[in-house]
Amino acid sequence: MPKSKVELYAAIRRDHRQGGLSMRALEHKYGVTWRTVRKALDSKWPEPRKKHRPRATRLDAYKKIIDGFLQADLDAPPKQKHTAKRIHDRLVEEHGAVEISYQMVRSYVADRRKQIHLLAGRAPEVFIPQSHIPGAEAEVDFGDVHIVLAGVPTRCYLFSFRLSYSGKAVHRVFASCGQEAFIEGHVHALNTLGGVPRGRVRYDNLKAAVSRVTGLGRMRVEAERWTAFRSHWGIDAFYCRPGLEGAHEKGGVEGQVGYFRRNHFVPVPQVSSLAELNAMVDQWDIDDEARRISSRPHTIGEYFRAELPRLKPLPEEPFETGRWFTPRVDRYSQITVRTNRYSVPVRLISHTVRVLLNANDLIVYDGRTEIARHERLSTRGGSNLVLDHYLEALIRKPGAFPGSTALEQARSAGRFTPVHDNWWAAARAAHGEAEGTRALIEVLLLGRHMSHEHVVAGLAAAFRAGALTADAVALEARKVADGDNAPTSTDPAPGRPAAPAAAEEHASVTFLSDWRLSHLPPDTRPLPSVAAYDQLLNRRRTGGQGTSHGEAT
Repeated sequence: MPKSKVELYAAIRRDHRQGGLSMRALEHKYGVTWRTVRKALDSKWPEPRKKHRPRATRLDAYKKIIDGFLQADLDAPPKQKHTAKRIHDRLVEEHGAVEISYQMVRSYVADRRKQIHLLAGRAPEVFIPQSHIPGAEAEVDFGDVHIVLAGVPTRCYLFSFRLSYSGKAVHRVFASCGQEAFIEGHVHALNTLGGVPRGRVRYDNLKAAVSRVTGLGRMRVEAERWTAFRSHWGIDAFYCRPGLEGAHEKGGVEGQVGYFRRNHFVPVPQVSSLAELNAMVDQWDIDDEARRISSRPHTIGEYFRAELPRLKPLPEEPFETGRWFTPRVDRYSQITVRTNRYSVPVRLISHTVRVLLNANDLIVYDGRTEIARHERLSTRGGSNLVLDHYLEALIRKPGAFPGSTALEQARSAGRFTPVHDNWWAAARAAHGEAEGTRALIEVLLLGRHMSHEHVVAGLAAAFRAGALTADAVALEARKVADGDNAPTSTDPAPGRPAAPAAAEEHASVTFLSDWRLSHLPPDTRPLPSVAAYDQLLNRRRTGGQGTSHGEAT
């Protein structure tokens, strides 16, 4: 039995034409009426199904109200238009339409919204397919991404530079989307690609590049630093129309950011630093070269290898992506850069220093010497303090150490560990509050010429042995450092007996003064004698008879 009406018509026509069956025979064979047989013999296509008159529904009484909401949306801001959920809520709250379901409203709004837009003369915009010349065009955009940075959920910004012909894209994650990140992202992308597009590069009206939109077509007032950067690299910028109207003008990179975020940032990456994340991003960019875009016959990498020779060569001279500042160090040993405060060594209080602000970090110079390096803060009014910068002042003011902001931040960052706290508590119990704190500060000063891990291991060993002096911690830390630098083989070195395992497990702490004495060379000199001085005493007694015994001695 034919499955569809078209197949039924075809079977009736075939049997009538080839088999010579009469209409009555066809009626019996296919179980249809004579009208159906007549229609099949007259036309190979069935008549379209008649549209029945729509049945009345409970929503009919509210359709004019819904139309009014949709009419009002024509002049509403883009992000403040009615959704189907909001329309349903208003019908229930304002008109008591408790018998209306959300599914009924959603189905009606989906069709009616399009009709109202067409009646208002707002037909859907037509998109014209484009062809791109190899090496001629590129697109740039920023997108939000969320990561877990050092255990803290953090919002970052994904910079994307995409060649229009091949679809090859280079990405970089930054803590902010400011001008430093914008320029640094370009430098990284162009160096990775190995060339500069010969034609236009399409941009949004980002504040990092555009200081003012003039309203005169595509004319823009550019930021001076961005203009200098474009001139150095030979970039021809093309600015899209503001807002959603211009989003389709760089649709390739818009879609690229979404694809990259969905495929590489799901699940949310958990990293200890942005440098670690960007190393992963670089590998993801390489892996994406094996991907095919839509139905294109070749991969991104194959198209890019054909496009690379057509890019302009890179400039020979570098361009400094960071921005220089010259702040003055205040009495809290801090400098202020872009509303955020960063610590420097206390010896520089009241001095003027040079600061290079990059996209993800901040470097402080005293003359040409680097004295501090901080991770850049993306907040406003934040502070980034390093405990080591305050140690010289804290050793004179140990009472300020427990409540210091630098100590709190060191704890949060994991630099001041529970091992430090345990040793500090024992030292205060043994030496008193001030002296115990000074001993801990002396231990922290060891971190300037020893690794943090070795100092923590030395603290743990000294705490187990009850040695609560900085000298003991220093010696134990050096033992750990020497062990890390020793050969990894378990065989003893030539000429040196192997230490028994039990001795290593029960090693005791040696104080630094004893250790120094034990390493001095043997003293073979004779003991000193004072016999020669007795001659002076005898001469004094013989020459001065009137001198008393007390004066003679």
